[in-house]
This record gives sequence, C-alpha cells and structure tokens, in this order.
Amino acid sequence: MIRFLTAGESHGPGLTGVIEGLPAGLDLSAESLSRDMARRRMGYGRGGRMALETDAVRFVSGVRKGRTLGGPVTVWIENRDFRNWEKIMGAEPGEEPQSGEPERAVFVPRPGHADFVGGIKFGHRDLRNVLERASARETATRVALGAIARTYLALFKVRIASVVRAIGSVSWDGPSEELWEDTETLQSRTLASEVFCPDPETSARMVEEIRNAKKAGDSLGGVFEVRALGLPVGLGSYVQWDQRLDGRLAQALCSIQAIKGVEFGLGFAAAALPGSKVHDPFLPGGAGGPRRPSNGSGGLEGGVTNGLPLVVRAAMKPIATLYTPLPSVDIRTGETLPATVERSDICAVPAASVVGEAMVCLILAQAFSEKVGGDSVEEVLAHFGETERLFRERVRPGGIR
Repeated sequence: MIRFLTAGESHGPGLTGVIEGLPAGLDLSAESLSRDMARRRMGYGRGGRMALETDAVRFVSGVRKGRTLGGPVTVWIENRDFRNWEKIMGAEPGEEPQSGEPERAVFVPRPGHADFVGGIKFGHRDLRNVLERASARETATRVALGAIARTYLALFKVRIASVVRAIGSVSWDGPSEELWEDTETLQSRTLASEVFCPDPETSARMVEEIRNAKKAGDSLGGVFEVRALGLPVGLGSYVQWDQRLDGRLAQALCSIQAIKGVEFGLGFAAAALPGSKVHDPFLPGGAGGPRRPSNGSGGLEGGVTNGLPLVVRAAMKPIATLYTPLPSVDIRTGETLPATVERSDICAVPAASVVGEAMVCLILAQAFSEKVGGDSVEEVLAHFGETERLFRERVRPGGIR
C-alpha cells in the first residue's frame, strides 16, 4: 500500500518527504513535479517567503535514470531562508545569541495557531519549537509527494483539478460541468487568475477583498473545490469505518493547516433538502450499465466511488497571524500583550487549493494501490485491466450472478 511521511521545520535546513509502495518503472523526474510546486507558491496575498524559496525538488532515493526502483522514494526541498536562521534553528548545541542578535524566541501565542496547545502538549517554553513544525511551510513536501501520486494516477487516466470558489465574502458558483470535463482549459484559466478563480469578474473582486484585508492588518480564508475525473466504481469500502473513502479524504483535507470544513457533492446544502432532491436516480443506460442524471453524492456512496466525478470542497479559516494582532498573554508572566507577529500571508486559499489537490491525489493513489496492487507498472496495468473487464461485465443488466 502507498503511504507517506513528511519531516522538517519551516526555517530548518530543508523539508523531507518519503513515499513508499510505488511500483517499479514509474516515469518520474524533478521536472514533472515543478508545475505543482510552482502553483503552490502563487496567489495574490502570499507573503515575502514565496519570493525567497524556489522549492526545487531533489530525489535522494528510490529513483534512477528517471524511473522508480520499487523502494521508498525520498524527496528533499531546501529551505533557502535557513542561511538567515542557522544560529536560531541549527541542530547542534550553540552559544546564546550575542548582544544585538535576534533571539527570535516566541512566548506570546497567536490565537488560532498551534502555538499555545503545542507548548502545553510538549512542554516547550519557547513556542518557536511548535510553530516551526506546525507551519504550513510543511505543505511544500505534501505537494511534491502529491505530484508523484498524480503521476501514478495517470496510469489509470485519472485527472484532478481545483478552483477557488470563495475568498472572504466574495463567492462564485462556477465553473460549468463542461469546463470541469475540459481540465486542461480549466487549469489554464485558473492559472490566469491571481486567486485561481477562472471567472475574471469574481477574481477581481477577490483581489480587492484581499487588498482591503491587508490594509486593515487582517487575514482572509475561503473555499476551494477539487474534482477527480475518470475514477472507476469500487475504490474504498463500506466494510469498516476507516476504509470509507469519504472519511479518508475528509481527514486528509482537514489535516491541511487552517482547513475547518469539508463537504462532498451537495454537502451541507443537502441537509435542507428532501431526499428526492438529493439522491441520484438510476436510469437505463444499455450495455454500459445504468446512468445517473445528477451527482449530488459527489461521486461517493457508502464510502465507495460510484464512477461519477469526485467533488469535494474545503473551507479554510483566515490565517492566524494578523499584522494588527489580537490580544494574547506572555506564557512566562501572564502579562497581556499583542499576539506574536510572524512573517505570514494575508490569504493562502489559492495555495491551499493546490495542497488540497495533492492530498486528494495521495489518498486516491492509496485506494488504487489497495485495489489493483502490483510491484511494477506492467503488473499494475495488467491488474487494472482485469478489474475493469470484470466491472464492465458486472454493470450490465444481469451481470451480477
């Protein structure tokens, strides 16, 4: 089974990711990851850190001559800003900062961040020990590993795309179903927007919303949508709670920093509708099996993919660092002070949509590897071809015996 881990701190030497369970013979190069890595650094409202980091990925295990070997694949992403933090974040014991040198210790937690709870949990007096790992800088590694998973999913002709649906009070209902099907055009229009919203008028309003928040020293959240097209029936399972694919996807998306809500298909809107307006009828479809005129389920029924596009949205809260900080306390003295201001973004919803894609790719890759197995690309494709053949027979009228 495909599984993965990440490691590293925001201002440490670099970030490491390990993914194992990939078949041997999968074409893979640093260049194939560069598009997603670049997209994560984009978006109006990002902070100065994105101008400094290039997020170039280097393979340090598991790949030879552009192909996977079957063992764990390890990626390394250098933190170029570490040169400015080496005395603060270096691993070796060091001297106390000299007079005039910044200590950069953190004793005043930011409301909404992991600073306070992490300090209590691990007993860290200097909350920098918390924020360095809790930081969303870690998602650079997830995007790299997600891009690898995307390459694996391409074996099954699965396509994944995302758009930003809302920032602050500005929202958009699109794109059309036809545009979602044309993922290349959709991605081109999305990248043409500073906030990854393909609608120019809404995009301009979102930019203005972020601009106003920046003037106020505030931050903004929003909503993004991810879709996966080309999924077969049968990924995931209803047999155990932790095998349900909607639960696994929800956990993966909620694990992204600042994500506070996830919905599939009609999502929360379904709670206000009668069942007749929510569930997707089966209609005769001939030898190809029954067809569905709607997709209120978002492509999942009983925790299992049903052959329709996966539709999932995630809600991101505003970033916890405010340049007009909220009240907080010094954990050493209890004194009331403004919350710590750490260099940060005003809005990172566009970047979060890229991270959301990565997490969807990783969970779907796991589900495919569970379903079809295979130690090499050749085996994987052979197993998948046989699974497709069986399912084509089963969906025909009378095909299940």
